[in-house]
Amino acid sequence: MQQDEQRIGQLIAAARAAMANAHAPYSRFAVGAAVRLTDGTIITGTNFENASYGLSLCAETVALASVNAQGRFADVSEIAVVGGAMDATDEALVTPCGRCRQIMNEAEQMAGRTLSIYCATPSGDRILDLKVADLLPHAFGPADLGIGPMTKS
Repeated sequence: MQQDEQRIGQLIAAARAAMANAHAPYSRFAVGAAVRLTDGTIITGTNFENASYGLSLCAETVALASVNAQGRFADVSEIAVVGGAMDATDEALVTPCGRCRQIMNEAEQMAGRTLSIYCATPSGDRILDLKVADLLPHAFGPADLGIGPMTKS
């Protein structure tokens, strides 16, 4: 149990560190994400806003795209998300937006394993341990198109 808490705490700390690098001058809402791969490697992402709001990127999407750019999309095992208003005194418990939930579903189906999604306050005092199915029930994904988990050659 203590090893699980340490592993989760490490992932949340990585998401928190990424959150500090958010480019969020418009919303002033920073989000950090951390993705742990099957070998223990952690890849992070942060939200990246744009003056043309529709071009902004979410932290979860940035992290998972970085994982994919390294050819490791099938190796995703768990994800942490931390966010909140910059300079806020109260702490929010942030969950992924709909787009990120869909991308997490893609990662889960392509990895062929159930992913844990940890949504935490910036301090880590409150943590929700969710599964993709909790966030996006009845999801459409690769399996609906006859595509199974990715395999390495």
